[in-house]
Amino acid sequence: MVRIRLQRFGRRHRPFYRINAIDKRTRRDGRVIENLGWYDPIASDPAKQVSVNGERVRHWLSVGAQPSDTVRDLLARLDLLTAEERKAWEAQREIDRKRVEARKAAASAAAEG
Repeated sequence: MVRIRLQRFGRRHRPFYRINAIDKRTRRDGRVIENLGWYDPIASDPAKQVSVNGERVRHWLSVGAQPSDTVRDLLARLDLLTAEERKAWEAQREIDRKRVEARKAAASAAAEG
């Protein structure tokens, strides 16, 4: 199975990632099938944080490639997901938000009592 995931570059405390199509069994920095773009989380300008070849990403998604959670968030921000994938992503985000709120409420209740 092919995954669309991040490959880390950059020095310590200054990460830079390439967005790649990689076989699922390959290690993080292993052999790449195709380079699809890059992600620079430290860049101050949001327009310079992500660059993705949308046409190739759509191709890989159409042939069954599965994005990692982080890449799925990036693709959703760039509006590159299909309608079904976007619905699933929003549903998962809502579940995650509720889980975080429940943890915060439990932590505050434990601190009070």
